[in-house]
Amino acid sequence: MVLDEAKRNAAAAAMEFVEDGMVIGLGTGSTASFFVEFLAEEVEEGLSVKGVPTSEATHKLAMELGVPLLPVEQVERIHLTIDGADEIDAHANLIKGGGGALLREKIIANASDHVIVIAYAGKVAETLGSFPLPVEVTPFGFTLTAKKVYDALRKTGIDKPVVKLREASGKPGPLVTDGGNYILDCECKTIPSPQATALALSVIPGVVEHGLFLSMTRTVILGDEEGAEILEFEY
Repeated sequence: MVLDEAKRNAAAAAMEFVEDGMVIGLGTGSTASFFVEFLAEEVEEGLSVKGVPTSEATHKLAMELGVPLLPVEQVERIHLTIDGADEIDAHANLIKGGGGALLREKIIANASDHVIVIAYAGKVAETLGSFPLPVEVTPFGFTLTAKKVYDALRKTGIDKPVVKLREASGKPGPLVTDGGNYILDCECKTIPSPQATALALSVIPGVVEHGLFLSMTRTVILGDEEGAEILEFEY
């Protein structure tokens, strides 16, 4: 209950950045879902916005709650994106993808004027890597790709990484993302150079996207049971 309250407080604080007429990227995960709920309440009161969901799950939730949605093919500008994170460092670099939506999340974040990350304060870490780094890969040749991912992690200073295929929940076989891909969860413990690791992963054939979101977030809102702290960053 305390954790949920912290997430709600972060999500509620993000509503201060929402303005009438905005196109808003809607993130994926439990904290982002609280934001969608708050947004739906304001829409019911007359707020005029359009949402762009980052996953099928968020699309379904927004539809159920009555948040107007804009197909991504019709998007010309995204004013604001509100999303969660699995881990946050002191420079607002992130690990994302625990919910399996990292590809769409990064596309929407990259197209946004302003990205806000909402999370409970326990997501902050001195160095990224405690949370396993998700890497989205094509199903074809994924075992070959996994070996290349392991090599890239080692070459960028990660000692003894463990690369595992993410399994689906409640049924046999690998998790399949909304984009039809697989996810490799990479246990790194510490990522000494997120920039070097991001670059090394990006050039591997078969890697669709990785969960390092670097220099993309202008605002981080950290919630606890008492309220929320708003942190601003410049790049």
